[in-house]
Amino acid sequence: MAQSSGKALVQWLAAALFIALLGGAQAVALCNIDTSQLKSCRAAATGEHPPPPDKKCCDVVRQANLPCLCKYKSALPSFGINPTQALKLPSECGLSTPPECQ
Repeated sequence: MAQSSGKALVQWLAAALFIALLGGAQAVALCNIDTSQLKSCRAAATGEHPPPPDKKCCDVVRQANLPCLCKYKSALPSFGINPTQALKLPSECGLSTPPECQ
């Protein structure tokens, strides 16, 4: 039962994270950031040829617990997020990409 509860919690957190990324109104604290901040990175993580992340997006990326956020990478395509582009954000913001994100 605990495993099933843990899986449901992860699914709920992933949904909250990506609702915020897509512009949802309700923010949740997750991985050291307020999920509403993630919408500043949406343009840089969607489409085939996204623009580079801007300063606001990079500020969010620097503040986030990246290994924590990368636990949700498998859910990205369901929300219209290009996982390849999303996983490039740390390096495009001058950070090392954590092993969990590769």
